[in-house]
Amino acid sequence: MNITDDRIKFLRLLSEKYRSRQQVCTEIINLQAILNLPKGTEHFMSDLHGEYEAFSHILNNSAGVIREKVDMLFEGTLTPRERSSLCTLIYYPEEKLEKINEEGRNTEEWYRFVLQNLIDLAKMLSSKYTRSKVRKAMPSEYSYILDELLHAQADEDNNQFVYHQKIIDTLLKLGEGDDFIIALSSLIKRLAVDHLHIVGDIFDRGERPDAILNMLMQHHSLDIEWGNHDILWMGAACGSQACIAAVVRNCLSYNNISVLEQGYGISLRPLVLFAEKMYDETDPNKAAKKAISIILFKLEGQIIRRNPDYGMQERLLLDKVNFDDATIDIDGVVHELKEKRFPTINRMDPYALDPAEREIMDELEKLFRESEQLQRHVTFLYNHGSMYRKFNGNLLFHGCVPLDEDGNLKALHFGGRIYQGKSYMDYADSIARRAYFSDDRTQKELDFMWYLWCGSNSPLSGRVVKTFERTFLSDESTWKEPKNPYYRYQDSEPVCRMLLREFGLYSENSHIINGHTPIHVMEGENPLKANGRLIVIDGGFCKAYQKTTGIAGYTLIFNSHGMRLKSHQPFSGMEAALSENLDIDSQSQQVATLDKRLMVADTDTGEMLKEQIADLEDLLTAYREGLIAAKA
Repeated sequence: MNITDDRIKFLRLLSEKYRSRQQVCTEIINLQAILNLPKGTEHFMSDLHGEYEAFSHILNNSAGVIREKVDMLFEGTLTPRERSSLCTLIYYPEEKLEKINEEGRNTEEWYRFVLQNLIDLAKMLSSKYTRSKVRKAMPSEYSYILDELLHAQADEDNNQFVYHQKIIDTLLKLGEGDDFIIALSSLIKRLAVDHLHIVGDIFDRGERPDAILNMLMQHHSLDIEWGNHDILWMGAACGSQACIAAVVRNCLSYNNISVLEQGYGISLRPLVLFAEKMYDETDPNKAAKKAISIILFKLEGQIIRRNPDYGMQERLLLDKVNFDDATIDIDGVVHELKEKRFPTINRMDPYALDPAEREIMDELEKLFRESEQLQRHVTFLYNHGSMYRKFNGNLLFHGCVPLDEDGNLKALHFGGRIYQGKSYMDYADSIARRAYFSDDRTQKELDFMWYLWCGSNSPLSGRVVKTFERTFLSDESTWKEPKNPYYRYQDSEPVCRMLLREFGLYSENSHIINGHTPIHVMEGENPLKANGRLIVIDGGFCKAYQKTTGIAGYTLIFNSHGMRLKSHQPFSGMEAALSENLDIDSQSQQVATLDKRLMVADTDTGEMLKEQIADLEDLLTAYREGLIAAKA
């Protein structure tokens, strides 16, 4: 065996884990077997925007995968009503069991019927995984029993089935039926989807992004591609006062300040008291929104002045206001402002905070930094998230890769260097991490978090954000927010292929998967673009978008047979689901059908396993040739 000293050192370390030839052979056999199993199901979701109930339901029903499996397995043995009831039990086992118990339907016969159906469904879903992986997915308190029940084999006298029936008898006799149903439901949901992708925008608009994050933190396997609304909250948690002001303004705009005050323990009382003194508004929230808007425009102006390389000088608007007649000249057109009084603006230095505003922002920064729940959620976003991700041949990012007018990668200048395409995304990712984790982070890095939220060339935004115009001007023509050319080139297959190559993806089965821009189904817009090379899965989870999108969100399923896009209708609510077994009505559209079934060997995990096998084969050779002595 021709082997370097460094390789021998590595193999000696590996031999500490695999201490004999037999152990090495066993692991190689195990890994080879895993490579030949079907690829696990991936589930893609995007633009959740705090809509906890709808998100929770689609996560629980695995975008309809569980209902499909239930219909497939029980079509000939259960009525449609029984199948719907079984699905609801799997989605919400604790709540559904409580209703069944209240109605007195929790007879021994019912328990046996339901448990057998759940066991059969779990057997079906576990068939594509190794026994070891299924065992690890089981709730620990019932793992032994579940392992026995899922792997029953027929024998000459049906002894095993009798043995398993006795297990169920004992469970019911001990009053463990409810807990065992909950454990089985948890296992089924975990087996239905192997990996979850959240393609950005957990925060804002809806009331419970904190509840969504709590649920995601319990998920067994996921990644997150940051959205512009996520990065805004992340910037606020870092201590960027501009991000904090924008977060507060958004919460006031969407009437969901409860997420700040109840979810994260951040009080707006000092801001409200200040605003009531300064502005003539009977509604304290409207007064607070006016106050924080002025603070935000001041802080944004300071950032733009400090960072000329952002190229956002045209967004410096406060110094263009004529405060005597409350007008502003934009591109040679004079517009009247809706707001006439600006009591906190110093005309000589309109971007300076007055002492009271400074005190409010310092207090808010302290509250954001010290909110344990917010910091826990943001740490989770950093640990499981990134600007983009390559996963099993697909490229995932929330917004865009900035392009120029000709559809080429746009060259952007930051800190004396030029970035474009992948190098720009990597740069943005590294600055975002420094802003949170680095002990010596600078104002420059905090400023960049705000830029990622709303910069015209931010890969998370990709448009000119017109918050000032939307706040103060009645002329809606000034509200239009020009987008990066990326959004014009989304339908160009050559451009999409160029972007995939930029990130090292050359397969004919590779796709770009985006969120960020709601698909207007009512106007005939198609989420599949560039001959299916690009897929946009923002279809309107947020209730505010559903009147224009016509649906309540897209999700994407990628299993061993191909890709399917699922379009969802609005959710009727958990109460309707529990009492009437109502599910979200979803339509399925095939995106890509594969010529042959994808196995684990064809995935990113497969590539890692192949490398492990190569290392183990070298270790086996080293044992056989006596280069390393076996330890057992």
